[in-house]
Order: sequence, then structure tokens, then C-alpha cells
Amino acid sequence: MASLRTPLAFIWNMALAYLVYWLCRLVYWAENVNAFSGLWQENNAADIMHGAWMFDTSAILYTNALYALMMLLPLHWKEHTGWQRAAKWVFVVVNAVAVIINIADAAYFPYTGRRTTASVFSEFRAEENLMSIFGVELLRHWYLVLAAVFIIWLLWKGYRSPASSSTSEGRGLLLYSIVQVVFLVAFLPLCIAGMRGGFSHAVRPITISNANQYVSRPADAAFVLNTPFSLIRTWGKKPFVVPDYFRDEARMAELYTPLFVPADSAVVRRRNVVILIVESFGQEYIEAGYAPFVDSLRRQSLYWKYTFCNGRKSIDAMPSILSSIPMFVEPFFLTPASMNTVGGLARELKSWGYSSTFFHGAENGSMGFQAFARATGFDNYEGRTEYEADDRFGGEADFDGMWAIWDEPFLQYMATRLGEQQQPFLASVFTATSHHPYEIPEAYRDIFPEGALPIHKCIRYTDHALQRFFESARRQPWYDNTLFVLTADHTNQSANPYYQNDLGIYSVPLLIFDPTGEMPRGCQPGVAQQIDVMPTVLGWLGYDKPAVAFGCDLLKTPADSTWAVNYNNGIYQYVRYGRFLQFDGQEPRALYAYETDSLLSHNLIGGDSLIQPMTEQLQSIIQQYMLRMNNDQLVIKWPTH
Repeated sequence: MASLRTPLAFIWNMALAYLVYWLCRLVYWAENVNAFSGLWQENNAADIMHGAWMFDTSAILYTNALYALMMLLPLHWKEHTGWQRAAKWVFVVVNAVAVIINIADAAYFPYTGRRTTASVFSEFRAEENLMSIFGVELLRHWYLVLAAVFIIWLLWKGYRSPASSSTSEGRGLLLYSIVQVVFLVAFLPLCIAGMRGGFSHAVRPITISNANQYVSRPADAAFVLNTPFSLIRTWGKKPFVVPDYFRDEARMAELYTPLFVPADSAVVRRRNVVILIVESFGQEYIEAGYAPFVDSLRRQSLYWKYTFCNGRKSIDAMPSILSSIPMFVEPFFLTPASMNTVGGLARELKSWGYSSTFFHGAENGSMGFQAFARATGFDNYEGRTEYEADDRFGGEADFDGMWAIWDEPFLQYMATRLGEQQQPFLASVFTATSHHPYEIPEAYRDIFPEGALPIHKCIRYTDHALQRFFESARRQPWYDNTLFVLTADHTNQSANPYYQNDLGIYSVPLLIFDPTGEMPRGCQPGVAQQIDVMPTVLGWLGYDKPAVAFGCDLLKTPADSTWAVNYNNGIYQYVRYGRFLQFDGQEPRALYAYETDSLLSHNLIGGDSLIQPMTEQLQSIIQQYMLRMNNDQLVIKWPTH
């Protein structure tokens, strides 16, 4: 047993750290009990506990990495009293800092409504009276000081050092070394998984936005999180910097306003809405003939020749398509702004009596989709867990072995589940098969052979899966009462030089299909982008309230006033008037007439009259975006009475 003393002491002390984090969380809750008034009534206690455990695990492993090495490295002399005394000080000091940060943040929460992030250091960098502010707050919150002192005392008293033993020679040393090596080898993968938030390769390292997955309100996410985690995950992440392009707010608003404004006499259509976000389904694949069904559907739909995504990653798509938030600087999911109150189609239509469900066939929680869906008002999330629990379908056998349930069975599942929904409903799905490593089900490998690029067979398969979805949907009573939107999250492999340039890499389809034919059909002039989906859908439904939306209603906006924007490695890109502008945040870098110069060969920066108005319009978009991100203004907050 002597050889196990150090590992057992280490396990005890790490458990003590978990206890300390939970005590800090309870202090945080008690200090802000009114803000969390509905915490236990509106959320599932098991979800809260699971989320808190996951974020605490990540923070504890990051902050105690040095202590873990001190305890687990197979060095026999570290059993000596001096080494163990040093290890105790490292453990207590590091976790005492975490206690102080957590409890101090309890007093700061009323001013921010969220856990403190690394942006706080830049926020108060220029303040010269911080010490006096801290002094006043210490006096005002003396009880929090006492709570911190008590918890730190508990850390010190509860810490367990391994009893010293003689392991410096012979069999004792050998056994000790073997146990330490085995424990260290077992601990390392657990440590990495704990820091990331899971073992699966489908799980990105968790961020503060993932907390929304475990609660029904963004404000409650602060309870699930802890402040050390929030600081670690946002450290080095440049916060949104508000430029001063415009001092005249009236002039800025004249150029651009990120608002959906309902028409005075809109026709009300309480139609179901189904939004299909298709993984990597670039416009190029449709034009090249790899998606015959979507091409035929497009001819029956409203669509635009030039349509663009607003980001290059899957995690950029949901905010853009469902909440009309483009990606600038960093993916919205990964920024402190993701903890703002976020609007979107689900939240807006909820006030109209709509239910809403988001479908994604991957592991629940993958990519942060479940968290974002919850944060933006979706009532339900159905993923791999729900699919495999439904005995009407193939269960685990339909898992592709890498990412998610194959597209065809999962879209059939979605069609079936929609038939069980009360109308009107909003539903969205994010498909998965057309993704690296570009595999398709064994049964289709001879039907959809390899193409010019590895992704082509996946595109053919997903196109087939979409065709089967629509065939099933047509047999359902909700079909004729539904508006369908189909787009992609981003582009992927390309064989055409146009789709490889700075503009073409954002070219995705965007089509809106109305089975009744009431909506206009055919190719429309102008430009469309993902962030136009939300305001266009709201406008067509006749939604009667204003909402924050960075895009425009394509059905009511003149063609020469439509536009698209994206952010490409430090360069803002803006499309309008048949021109493509690249702007580095300070000055224009390039301007192209993309309709006649598809390969962007002729830079017009020196002699085109549209440079000035386009630059000003883009500057207005950027400045208002940054302002709203920093000031938590992504929804219209109505006064309460």
C-alpha cells in the first residue's frame, strides 16, 4: 500500500478542489439569488450538475497542471517532506486564487450578467482608481471576504499529504516507480479529455458558450460556469474593438441599420419553416452536376445567382443563418459575446406561438450546436442520442463511425418527427455526411462512385438524401403549409479556379422553396447571404415586431441595395453594386468587378467611384456590429412593467 499513498493523496486533493469550486458556486448563487430565481424550476438539475462538473474539471486540470506533475512524476525523492510541503503550497495557493476570482466575480455579476472574461483586463486598463474601488467593494461585501477566507482555510486543512515512506532502494523503489508510471500514463489522456470537455474527436474544446447547452436561459449559464474557466478560455482572444469610423451616429444609421422592421401592411402567413443547413454543400457542386436534385429544386424556388456564406467554419453558420449574425474577427461561438442575450428565428417566432426543434445527427453537444440552439430559443434539440433511442430507425448501426448518423436515415427521422409536431413549427437541421473523411454508406459505394474530388461522392449521396427527405415530406400533412430554406454552412474542396479565389470560397447556394407557389420563383437579381435568411423569412411570414438582424429582407430590398459581407483572415469583404471590396479595417485594399472579372484579375482600387460609398457602408456595418457585441444589444429589449 505504501506505493499507492501518493496517487491516493492526489485523488483526495483533486476531489477537494471540486468541493471548493462547488462552494464558490453556491456563494455565487447566494449573492445573486434574484438573478437565478428560476434556475432550479426552469432547468434540469441533472443537466446543471453535469455542466458544472464538466467546466470545473477543465478549470481544475488547467490550473493544477503543475501540481499534478509534482505529485505524479515517478521521482522517488519527491516523497520527502520538503517536496511535499512545496506541493501543498502550490496546490493551496493556485486554488486559493481560483476561490478569490470566483467569489469576487459574484459581486461583479450584477453589472455584467455573466462570468468575467479576459476582456476585463483591457476594459479597466486605463482606470487609475481601481485600488480604491476594490477597497470600497471589500467593505461592502465583507461577508464574501469571510466566505473566501473560510474556503481557503478548508483547502489548507483538508489537504492530504502522502505519508513518508522508504522507497529509495530495492523492491520498494521498483514497485513505487511502476505504480507512478502506470498512474501517470492513465492520467494523461483523462487530463486532456477533461481540459477539452470530452474524449470524442467530434468535440471541440469547450468554450463559455457551451454552458448554454445545460440551461434554458443565457443568464443561468453563469451558474454552470466558473470564472477561472471563463478567463482561461478567453485569454488571448482579442475582444471586439469598436472603431471610430463615425462620430455622427445619425450618419452611421443612415448608411446601415442592423434591424428588421416589419412592413406596415404585411400579409400574415403562419407557415411552418424548415431550414436545411447542408454540410460543405458549395455552389460549385450544383453547377458541376453533382447535385441534380438540389438543382431541380432550385428551378422551382426563389434563388439568387450570387449567394455567399458569412464564414468559413461550421460554427459560423448557425449564428449567420438562424440569428442573422455574421462572423467578424472570431467565430461568434468562441467569443465572450456568445454569452450575450441572442435573438434569432426561434426566439422571435416563439412569441407567435411557434414550437421549434433543431436537428443534428452528431453526438449531442458536438460543435456547440446544442448550446447555441438553446441560447437562441429553440425548444428542442434532437441529435444522435434521440435518433438511437427511437426504435423505428436503425439506431447505432446508422452511425458513420466518425461524426454522425448518415444523412439519409437522419433526414428520414427528421421528416417523421416533424409529422408529430404541432403546427406552426420552426425546424432546422445541420447535416453531416459531406465532411472529411468523405465516406458514404457501404450500400451506396457502387451507386455514387468517386468523383474528381473525394467530396464529390458525398455530395451525390447527400443530394440523394435530400431528395428522399422531400419525397417523405410531400406525403405529410404539414408539407404544403411549409416554407423550405436550403443553404450550406460553407464551401469545401474545389476544382474550379473561380471557387478558389477570395470571393468564390464563400459561394454557397441559398434557395427558398414554397410548395404552394405563392412565393415568386426563379433567379433574382442582386446578392444574397446567409444573414438574409432570418429577416427574409420573418418578412414573408408577416411577422409584426422589429428584431435585430444584420442582413436584409431580400423580398423587400431593391437589387442594387442587397449586399454580402464576410471576414477573411483579417480582411473585411463587401459585395455590392457588382463590385467586391476588400478592406483591412483602415483602408481599402482591393476592388474588383466580380461579375465580369470572375478570377479577380484586375484591381480597380485606383479609379472606381464606388470605392468611397462602399467603404463607408462597410465601415458602418463593422462599427455597429462591434458596438452591439460589446454592449449586449443583439435583441430588442422591451421595457418591463
